[in-house]
Amino acid sequence: MAVNYCSVAEARDRGGLRLVLSVGVPGPWGESAKSIFHAKALAYTPVAQFPGMPNEDLVEWTGHANAPLAIHDGEAPRSTWADILFLAERLAPEPRLIPDDAADRALMFGIGHEICGEHGFGWSRRLMMLDALLAPEAGDGGRRAGEILGARYGYSKEAAAAAPARVATVLRMLSTRLERQKAAGHDFFVGNALSAADIYWAAFAVLLAPMDSQLCPMPDYLRGWYTNLGPMVSAALDPRLLAHRDRIYRNYLQLPMSF
Repeated sequence: MAVNYCSVAEARDRGGLRLVLSVGVPGPWGESAKSIFHAKALAYTPVAQFPGMPNEDLVEWTGHANAPLAIHDGEAPRSTWADILFLAERLAPEPRLIPDDAADRALMFGIGHEICGEHGFGWSRRLMMLDALLAPEAGDGGRRAGEILGARYGYSKEAAAAAPARVATVLRMLSTRLERQKAAGHDFFVGNALSAADIYWAAFAVLLAPMDSQLCPMPDYLRGWYTNLGPMVSAALDPRLLAHRDRIYRNYLQLPMSF
């Protein structure tokens, strides 16, 4: 089912919870926010943002050109993965996605940062894809979008060259974590219940191996970018991580995905 986006102009006049999302693509930060709201049965109005474009109307309203953004009534926009999670927890305290135990909570936020945060898994995979987008053979259209996104997200040739090793270290950490949890009889990254860490991984795994087109009907060109891993990242991708993604989506999140 296609997402019924409203425009920025329409969204400005509405109250309630609005979620700015990239149109037509499974951006992992946006899919994380959608999945957190879905797990908590939070209704929201989806608002259109266009990847690789200036989005001047969105900047005028929120001060941001990127997605996702969560705006609740007249409150300030939430733009970071953690701020969106805190908003969701406040609006719908159950089911908890932030553990109550302090040690588990610290672990969950640590894993969340390694997946979603600056210089983490998603950030580094994006640098790898921008490197390909800015290559001479990518064409003028690809390079124009790459230049906009590269300026927004800290692209440099040096950062892109370092990105595969960073991605691989995060994948190995996540694999080890799952292995230890399984040995303790637990099926989640943290404790013995679903947390935001599981949702973040489920959403961000698209950057390595999207589900098939019936479940994740993304454009072919984007699927090609997402699955172009290189030898270092391919070697670090444990099949158990993808099995965990599949189980989390199957049991807790929404399938098929829609963008």
